[in-house]
Amino acid sequence: MSTSPLTRPKQPLFSRLPVVSHLKKSVGLQRGMLIVGVVLSGLFILTSIFAPLLAPYGYSQLSDASGSFPTQEAPNSKHLLGTTVGGYDVLSRVVWGSQTAVTVIVVSVAMSLFLGVALGLLSGYFGGWLDRILVVVADAIYAFPTLLLAIVISIVISRGQSSFWGGIFSCAFSITVVFVPQYFRVIRAETIRLKAEPFVESAKVLGASSVRIIGRHIFKNATRTLPLMFTLNASEAILTLAGLGFLGFGIEPTSAAEWGFDLNKALADTSSGIWWTGVFPGIAIVLTVLGLTLVGESINDLNDPRIRGRKRAGRTPNPTTAGTPSNPTEAGKP
Repeated sequence: MSTSPLTRPKQPLFSRLPVVSHLKKSVGLQRGMLIVGVVLSGLFILTSIFAPLLAPYGYSQLSDASGSFPTQEAPNSKHLLGTTVGGYDVLSRVVWGSQTAVTVIVVSVAMSLFLGVALGLLSGYFGGWLDRILVVVADAIYAFPTLLLAIVISIVISRGQSSFWGGIFSCAFSITVVFVPQYFRVIRAETIRLKAEPFVESAKVLGASSVRIIGRHIFKNATRTLPLMFTLNASEAILTLAGLGFLGFGIEPTSAAEWGFDLNKALADTSSGIWWTGVFPGIAIVLTVLGLTLVGESINDLNDPRIRGRKRAGRTPNPTTAGTPSNPTEAGKP
């Protein structure tokens, strides 16, 4: 007599990826929001990857074989989105700006993850004076406005002049300092909760070292919310980068294309009826932040069983398929 296995077969790795697994669980409006977010985020990433192929000109190119580009020219067949006051092609600046944004997101979030997760694990597990010091430092950082803190750090690092990698690391480090306390607080709270669990106590009784307990038992369980935090912080990183560029503390236009800087230079054009220099970089920021935010919020909703199951719970079962009588008065009839 054969018995069926009690455990469900393990799904492929691709099906267990964060966004893919959430797409399978989503229904109704949640699925629509997630799909829109994935499409917008995918277009943003693909544009950054294929920027050299999609952009008709370089991000700092001012002329071609026919001569110098005209300044503040309206959209036409040669310059599809027009040109700026400096003579840059708007379409090329928008396309190349996606590459700058992706680079800053990757560098800043990677640095924030490494520092925030490491400090959160150490603070939550060992506690004591180390925990008190780190909590005070995190609270002190939270006391400052994030954009103001990023401006101060950017000035200290770049001295007001930024090359490509100098501007990238300047903006990334500024964003990292702002984001580290968020990762630190989440990981610290999870670590404090997990170290009181029976499986951690059992590992201590068996003589496991602190390094093994943190790396083998706590780390994997404490970092399950990181994909959600990554998507939300990626949108915040773009807004912080655009804010720095808009205020003049970002990357120089000859070093890289940056949407916030282009918006800053487009301010004077609005009073003259020149709309294309500011509209298209602004649309790029809005759509990118919207896509990343929709992905993050959808993942957050789908991680909560109460919200995820609300749509299914509201559906009325089909009497013919559910095996129940359509008329409640007939339930007692033979």
